[in-house]
Amino acid sequence: MKKSSFVAMILGTVSGVLFALGMCMALLPEWDAFIEGIIFGAVGLVLGLVTLIVWRKMEHKEPIKVNGRSVLFTIFAVLGALVLGLGMCFVMVWENIIIGTVIGLVGIIMLLALIPITKGIK
Repeated sequence: MKKSSFVAMILGTVSGVLFALGMCMALLPEWDAFIEGIIFGAVGLVLGLVTLIVWRKMEHKEPIKVNGRSVLFTIFAVLGALVLGLGMCFVMVWENIIIGTVIGLVGIIMLLALIPITKGIK
């Protein structure tokens, strides 16, 4: 394993755990830690961005170029994740299994479609 991959794995894991813990703290009223959860989640997001920057620098890659295409892909990815989450809410919170499953599958298809959209089919 290359050093850059190892560093990215460790930083990515720590940032993911901080973000997930922060979201649990903010969204579970039993924990009564909304402000602290927002702080933990924000630190997790920032550490995730730092991970991306550090990994790209260690791999000697150019910084990510922000253009209209990448912004559209990002919006599509966020929408796909939100649709998947909405389907999960229908199933687990509102106990509507059929509609929730269909909506969740649409979200999964949207996320899977990102691969051929961004990389293309060869």
